[in-house]
Amino acid sequence: MRRLPFLLLLASCTLVLLLTACTQEKNRFLIGVSQCSDDEWRTQMNKEISREALFYPGLDVEIRSANDDNQRQIADIEYFIDEGADLIVVAPNEAEAIAPIVEKAYSQGIPVVLVDRKTDSDHYTAYIGADNYDMGYQIGTYIASRLHGQGNMVELTGLKGSTPARDRHQGLVDALSHHPGIHIVATADAGWFQQSAEEAFDSILARQPRIDLVFAHNDRMAAGAHEAAVREGRAGHMLFVGVDALSGKEMGVGLVADSILDATFIYPTGGDRVVQVAMDILEGRDFPRETLLSTALVNHQNARIMQMQNAHISTLDEKIERLNSQLDAFLMRYSAQRMFLYACIVILVLVGILLVIVVRAFWTKNRLNTELSDQKRQLEEQRDQLITLSRQLEDATHAKLAFFTNVSHDFRTPLTLIADPVDQLGQSQHLDKHERFLLNIIHKNVTVLLRLVNQVLDFRKFEDGKLQLRLSQFDLRNSLAEWSDAFRTLSYRKHIHFDIQAEEDTDFTVTADAEKLERIVYNLLSNAFKFTPDNGSIRITLARYDHEGEPYLRLQVADTGVGMPAEHVQHIFDSFYQIDVHHAGSGIGLALVKAFVEMHHGTIRVETTEGQGTCFTIEMPARQSGALDPDTTRSAVLTNLKEGAVLAADQETLQAQPRETTPDDKPSVLVIDDNQDIRDYVRTILQDQYQVIEAANGQEGIRLAMKYVPDAIICDVMMPVMDGLECCRRLKSELQTSHIPVMMLTAYAMDEQKIKGYECGADSYIAKPFSARLLTVRLHNLIENRHRLQNIFTENGNTPLSPAKTPVSDVDKSFAEKLRRIIDENLSNANFSVEELGEQIGLSRVQLYRKTKALYGYSPNELMRIARLKRAASLLASTEKTVAEITYEVGFSSPSYFTKCYKEYFGEIPTEFLKRKKGES
Repeated sequence: MRRLPFLLLLASCTLVLLLTACTQEKNRFLIGVSQCSDDEWRTQMNKEISREALFYPGLDVEIRSANDDNQRQIADIEYFIDEGADLIVVAPNEAEAIAPIVEKAYSQGIPVVLVDRKTDSDHYTAYIGADNYDMGYQIGTYIASRLHGQGNMVELTGLKGSTPARDRHQGLVDALSHHPGIHIVATADAGWFQQSAEEAFDSILARQPRIDLVFAHNDRMAAGAHEAAVREGRAGHMLFVGVDALSGKEMGVGLVADSILDATFIYPTGGDRVVQVAMDILEGRDFPRETLLSTALVNHQNARIMQMQNAHISTLDEKIERLNSQLDAFLMRYSAQRMFLYACIVILVLVGILLVIVVRAFWTKNRLNTELSDQKRQLEEQRDQLITLSRQLEDATHAKLAFFTNVSHDFRTPLTLIADPVDQLGQSQHLDKHERFLLNIIHKNVTVLLRLVNQVLDFRKFEDGKLQLRLSQFDLRNSLAEWSDAFRTLSYRKHIHFDIQAEEDTDFTVTADAEKLERIVYNLLSNAFKFTPDNGSIRITLARYDHEGEPYLRLQVADTGVGMPAEHVQHIFDSFYQIDVHHAGSGIGLALVKAFVEMHHGTIRVETTEGQGTCFTIEMPARQSGALDPDTTRSAVLTNLKEGAVLAADQETLQAQPRETTPDDKPSVLVIDDNQDIRDYVRTILQDQYQVIEAANGQEGIRLAMKYVPDAIICDVMMPVMDGLECCRRLKSELQTSHIPVMMLTAYAMDEQKIKGYECGADSYIAKPFSARLLTVRLHNLIENRHRLQNIFTENGNTPLSPAKTPVSDVDKSFAEKLRRIIDENLSNANFSVEELGEQIGLSRVQLYRKTKALYGYSPNELMRIARLKRAASLLASTEKTVAEITYEVGFSSPSYFTKCYKEYFGEIPTEFLKRKKGES
């Protein structure tokens, strides 16, 4: 009897546990998902939805696919309505067709969440997906960048009834509206399928001879277009851009990594976000009506990284799926064992479970400790490697600086010996204008070299802690006005609005090192003028404020120049740091500026936006502690610095307006160099034999080359705005300028740079410093070689319109063939003019004249007359037509004029030829 209560208790517990084990929790919510198709992208979304649903107990998700059939999708949504779904997720196949059934579900009180696509109705609860218009706009911007604003492209859209296709197309069109040089030559609806895209692009290839880029609304269609291009042998001449960026075999990221696609844009699936928003709706929490997912570019630079990341994520997903399957199996096994074991003895089960948990926790702890130990060891090894590399970098920097210091010391003696005799020669009254011009160039450049040498020596003194302040009292506002005078002339010549702003009623008397502050201002202004284009603005702002009871100064130098990329901003104050070839220099100017500011117990920071401008801000105490230097006065400082600032400003930052002169009878030469002294010196060498045109950068040089079509071009390699290599490549690719010989000037004699120049089409290289004789001889040879090339077009009995047999550029060959075809087609048209000829070829009258004179030695009128005369001679020899008939057939307006031209060219009149022909017969 005493065991009965225990048995009853055990039986009761067993019964309760059995009932508990057999009772299944009812689902609280049913979510129906209606997908428009079952492609790889939607398969990924479905996986994310199913996986996210696991985190919400009591949630049941049913997914149906319409396989791109509107009627089937309507039936799927009807099914979810009839089943009493608590919420319906819809990815509409076509916006207009699916709108009524979505409105029906919404009107019956069922929340509707649209994903990826929208309908033509506003009756829905929430939308989740990418901003397809913004995506199209970003893709258009990327295409404009890749095509450099010029080219033909083809657009393969998705199903035109779907909103992503419409929005992406509109975004693309709006982005390309800012780039009129890019033309959408064909658009086709490929319905999101690879085979459809392949067939549509086959048709487009047959109609379009030139396609530079293909944009498909998803990666599958882009791959189909690529296959079509490969069959036609044209894939190597065009770029392919897609959308989706899925991982996996033959998916978007892999196609980019394999160089099949040039780029793809991530189109996020957002399946987890769909479930989260749905549960917020069902459980009465606040939710956003519009959830826009972000996109990103995937190109050759990050495709491999994306593959690695996706592979890692896929591995983790597989592990999660495997763990989920194992968890389900364990739960089923645990339920069966629970019923059996609870029926036998509850206590032993609990003890066993507790023991398992303890052991598992112990093993897990040991494993985690082992992993943490390994990670700690790896981090320590990486830390040691970083310390070693840091020391090596520091040693290399000190070695570099020591080398520059030693060389700078050696430079000062010969520079001094050059500077003083030059000053003495400058005082001579017996120099002519040309000699004084050359002496001024020497004087300015010696001053610049002395300034650079002193800058290196000062930087080394700062590094060694030996550089000291020489304090004096002066009015900083007045000093700024005097220091900036060196840049006034430059601002006028570049049409730059340059001003200084400082409150008139504020006392700007400071105790500081005037020479170092002047060099700070000079360096900042030099950079501002160097990288601010014409018609820009530069402003110096000076203000005074109190900081912790002490007077402080804020000095800002702001410009509207080209700015800097964000990744370079944090390094610009590092010694020897240079951004790229467009930002050439010694690499210590801004480092020395920061050093001088810190010596004044101040701070300097920079704010910049690429393409919009840069602003340097200096904040420092107005009064430096210490004794005034009796040997340093304000007037002495200004006397010593003003001349160097004025002369160096001309040397380092002068980018004057290009000299656009009207060509005369002498051969014309275009000189492209950002250094005014170099342009002036080259002009003095060439002006007696050539008409010299000048440009301050590659972009301006291309404009003048198009305008004047010179006989030769001399171009520097390192320039701001556009460097010489890009300028040469552009010149050789343009029809108007492809024939012009280009001579490159470079301060670097490395073979790698010369190889790049020749790859861009350069005809000759001269290393700086160069001799005037070498320059003139090479320039003469280049122009003479071009004249000899004219004979290639007429030798061996060819007509002046025959293409050359000796190798010339493909652009010139194409021009010659097109010119001959157009003239042949219009021989009988007496009213066919040079203007019409130029219009059909795509050149102005002047450009066509210079092009034909350079290639053939004949003007366009002469070429047409010679072609007509040779056709007439052929007709006289092979037909029985009269002279008058032949006259009008070959486009002459009158027989008398035809006879005159015929005799001038062949040495006899047409009737004499006919008589001789009859006599021979």
